[in-house]
Amino acid sequence: MVAFIQDLKTRNETLFYFGLVCLGVAFLFLVLTKTTATQVYGVNAYYKPFKFAFSTFLFAWAMAWYCYYLPSFNVALFNWTVILLLGFEIVYITIMASKGLTSHYNLSSPFYATMFSVMALAATLVTLYTAYVGFLFFSQSFPDLPSYYVWAIRLGILIFVVFSFEGFVMGSKLSHTVGAINDNSNWFIVGWSKKAGDLRVSHFIGMHALQVLPILSFYVFKNSKATIFVSILYGLLALMTLVQALQGKPLFTFKQGKNETIR
Repeated sequence: MVAFIQDLKTRNETLFYFGLVCLGVAFLFLVLTKTTATQVYGVNAYYKPFKFAFSTFLFAWAMAWYCYYLPSFNVALFNWTVILLLGFEIVYITIMASKGLTSHYNLSSPFYATMFSVMALAATLVTLYTAYVGFLFFSQSFPDLPSYYVWAIRLGILIFVVFSFEGFVMGSKLSHTVGAINDNSNWFIVGWSKKAGDLRVSHFIGMHALQVLPILSFYVFKNSKATIFVSILYGLLALMTLVQALQGKPLFTFKQGKNETIR
């Protein structure tokens, strides 16, 4: 792990430190969930900035690692696009959480509606830039890298992009749940709904293909066919959870009893 961190810092010092800052503030937000009582949609308000900060940390470090392989790529421009746009999102989400207000789907005033649109634009630009990185991986050859690893990066980015744009489904509904309005549950940290379809499930699964598939391919599968096959299954899993959510069904059916169980 120490060797990986040192290598990552060498590859892209800017995104390395940005990711480190995001990780630090993510843990700060996690502490605030235990020390403050402010709530949004029935759960502690700081869970949302925690999830965004931690997800941004994972994204920043993953892209810092992958972009290193691209010849003649303007890394500095990509770095600062990510830092400014995603940094803006985290700051705004945090400010709104501190007030006990929603950042997403908030149309209660012209200003909040505009900020919601600006956040959507920021996420879109980062996703499109990431899609461009994916295009470069598909259009170029990497003779110094194992082919299975390259395919994992390609497909990881592809699935990430598709399910990043799934966020527009939530935006169009002004709700992350189907069958209830922005329902949350005290289910670990993710807070996915236990009684309605939750669009955040497929969003989460799809976006983290960016990290999961390359790690599995490099350390476990070490085979191109296996990598492609598992990537297809992974994409289908994300798609199935999206279809399930759109039908208004929660990921699991919870049975209330002496101890809550999943059936």
